[in-house]
Amino acid sequence: MSGIAEEITTAEVTPGVRIPFIGLGTWPLTGEDAAAAVSSAIASGYRHIDTAENYANEAAVGKGIRRSGIERGQLFLTTKFNTGWHSQRGVRDAFGEAVKRLGTDYLDLFLVHWPNPAQGRFVEACEGLQELVDDGSIRAWGVSNFKPAHLRLVQDTGLDVPLNQVQVDPEHGQPGQLGYHRENGILTAAYSPLGRSGSFLGHPAVSGPARELGKTPAQIVLRWHVQQGRVAIPKSADQQRQRENLDVFSFALTQAQLDAINALETGAPPRLDSDTYFH
Repeated sequence: MSGIAEEITTAEVTPGVRIPFIGLGTWPLTGEDAAAAVSSAIASGYRHIDTAENYANEAAVGKGIRRSGIERGQLFLTTKFNTGWHSQRGVRDAFGEAVKRLGTDYLDLFLVHWPNPAQGRFVEACEGLQELVDDGSIRAWGVSNFKPAHLRLVQDTGLDVPLNQVQVDPEHGQPGQLGYHRENGILTAAYSPLGRSGSFLGHPAVSGPARELGKTPAQIVLRWHVQQGRVAIPKSADQQRQRENLDVFSFALTQAQLDAINALETGAPPRLDSDTYFH
């Protein structure tokens, strides 16, 4: 993708590094299921694959990438590391293990998966990630599940956090969290962007635009994400659904439609509290 098309379908993480708005989430797929889903998604046009150490599928994701035949430079590959690596040296070791499992020699995006504030070393982990960017091992770094309080501690060192991957869907809109991201120039990546139960997919705020535009409810919600500047990482092993999830750039929602979906916000916190949950 290049030119205007790239501007529409990608977002800038850091200067010169753009991430496709729609990525393939791979949790909880493992083994051949993960490899098949990745190769199918790439054949359908995906260029952004998201995995993690804790998903125990990095080797399978790498297998799926090789099976697809795509050139590595055409793909945006994200993975995340666990809190056992939270130190500057530990992050370098985590990178070495991750690229070995994936079968690549660099990463496009490497994320701290959980802050684990009780351990108190996530700031060191972020400093280690910046070192990996500086020496060319990774193209960009970011965090996942960081609350504003965690982000501030990183920013207090002078580091700018490029991206935070958090749970966002119409019922878990996290307006305070996303507001902090906007104020501080942090790109939001939404995991579980279609929710875990999908109960809101039948709400008139979603089903109405789906009927009017001839799209699926899932496409409407994914469009709601990307039209508001968020990367979205839906998971699907079904090729037809993969293609539908990727096909959200040929239509637009009106401001009234966006507002109606925003109004589905319940105020519920993320499913897991990153002050206490980690791996």
